[in-house]
Amino acid sequence: MVTRRLFEERLQGLHESLLTMGVLVEESIFKSVKSLVERDSELASDVVTNDQRINELEVEIEKKCFELIATQQPVGSDLRQIGTMLKVSTDLERMADHAVSIAKTTLRLQGEAYIKPLIDIPRMGELVKQIVRDGLEAYIELDQEKAVEVAKKDDQIDALYSQIFIELIDLMKKDAQHINQASNFLLVAQHLERIGDYVTNVCEWIVYMKTANLVDLNK
Repeated sequence: MVTRRLFEERLQGLHESLLTMGVLVEESIFKSVKSLVERDSELASDVVTNDQRINELEVEIEKKCFELIATQQPVGSDLRQIGTMLKVSTDLERMADHAVSIAKTTLRLQGEAYIKPLIDIPRMGELVKQIVRDGLEAYIELDQEKAVEVAKKDDQIDALYSQIFIELIDLMKKDAQHINQASNFLLVAQHLERIGDYVTNVCEWIVYMKTANLVDLNK
């Protein structure tokens, strides 16, 4: 059995590891979209390579969370905090996977002239990056009201995704030669939309950690 002081120190260490993971994920999202817009294969490759560190952090956080549960048998707010860390680390890892998929799209399209200037995808990427950052701030501050407000911003991402979807489907209908690229861009938009959904999940876990109530912020 660890002492209370040691338990709190370990919780703080987990908290710091989670924030490190969050910063890396935010950076990965930014670089993946930038690589696509600028057709930068080197930057895309960096995103793919650096994903290993994010995966390692998730495994490390999970292992330490289960060790604390086994040795300390926490209850109440302590258990909620550990459970939230487990869930948030999983959501962050999945966000990073979507960023990797975007980077791989950059590599697939390397050397091709784009069928249209990328305008809405970078806008969507910026919105996604911002709510990831805002969600992490809500977690740091344990601010449930901010978490709810962050989750609401996902509606903007969904609306932009719908707009991109309609435009790309229209391009494919007009010219079959556009199908390959347009479908790749559509996948990128889907990856960004899914990242927004995972941020909403994080916000829900922040509310749970503070209130012990599970809420659905996707409404």
